[in-house]
Amino acid sequence: MNTMNRREILRGGMLGFGVLGAATVKLPCAGAEPRADEGVSRTLAEVRDKHRLPGLVGAVIRGGTIASIGAVGVRKVGDPRPIQPGDQVHLGSDTKAMTATMVGTLVDEGKLGWATTVREVFAARAADLHRDFQGVTLWELLTHRAGLPANGPWRGLKGKTTTEQRRDLLARMMSVAPVSPPGTKFAYSNVGYALAGLMAEEVTGRSWETLMRERLFTPLQMASAGFGPPGTVGEVDQPWGHRPIGKIFLPAQADNAPALGPAGTVHCTMGDWARFAGQHMREAKGGPRLLKPDTLRKLHTPPKGETYAGGWIVVERPWAGGPALTHAGSNTMWFATIWVAPVRNFAIAVATNAGGEGAQTACDEAVGALIKHHLT
Repeated sequence: MNTMNRREILRGGMLGFGVLGAATVKLPCAGAEPRADEGVSRTLAEVRDKHRLPGLVGAVIRGGTIASIGAVGVRKVGDPRPIQPGDQVHLGSDTKAMTATMVGTLVDEGKLGWATTVREVFAARAADLHRDFQGVTLWELLTHRAGLPANGPWRGLKGKTTTEQRRDLLARMMSVAPVSPPGTKFAYSNVGYALAGLMAEEVTGRSWETLMRERLFTPLQMASAGFGPPGTVGEVDQPWGHRPIGKIFLPAQADNAPALGPAGTVHCTMGDWARFAGQHMREAKGGPRLLKPDTLRKLHTPPKGETYAGGWIVVERPWAGGPALTHAGSNTMWFATIWVAPVRNFAIAVATNAGGEGAQTACDEAVGALIKHHLT
């Protein structure tokens, strides 16, 4: 199941460094494989060896392009093929920022509003929903303040398509009373993001998967981006995920249920993740700007008294020169984390093809080491 602990994502490695100084090497074109930086790879190797991970990839990003990248370890335990800088990684809950960004394009076009309610979008089904859920807004879903539980019966949803399954999720999760009064309390919810994706589907008549391709992946030239586990089933053409079993990692090509997609099923290369991160920086280099400035600010502004905005945790960090945007994600077989400093036009992204607490700690340590490496 897709997991993310808000307290733990904010813990180690985030030191108070000063001015950044890494030069950007622009990727020649979408899909081009970046060359490994020996210094980054050496830093990652220390972390990987300490935590005995299968593989570890880390990138320093400036303005939506890779400044430097490293990759260490193997694609699959028991197979000698090394993990590569241009390999795909599974993002888990880091998908949420992508879903919120895609939804932002619909807000810009007037197809949705941040205050659009469940009752307005699902008018034909509203009578079957609990009255306390009918006034839940899109923004409350995107900020985990809708009163929904963390997860639903993902593998037991009815429907042939993921959209139909998310409609079943709506009926099941919103026909009963909220866990807490909507709008009053933060409660991290994959269900909320799945239903935000369903709102986008309902007003466009297109699946979330299609909307992501049309409104995010294609305009940003994220050619590697897709859904589910990376690679071909049964092949080692991309890294496999690994489940932690005691002190060993068991390779697996599996993922969250497809219906959970808006909350955590995207995979892509680090280069393509950098292109997405660039949309949330001050000075993205090349390519279109997907969102209006006011919409971008909204996605970076948590509700009063909270730290979670539109797919991002927003915290102040000295090294970031102001607010830092961060998130982490895991489908229990991967762990990925990203930190974006919009003021500095700088980001760090790290992913390992392993799940578990050790993988999370390793990613935190790698982020901290890479920040230190590029600030000294």
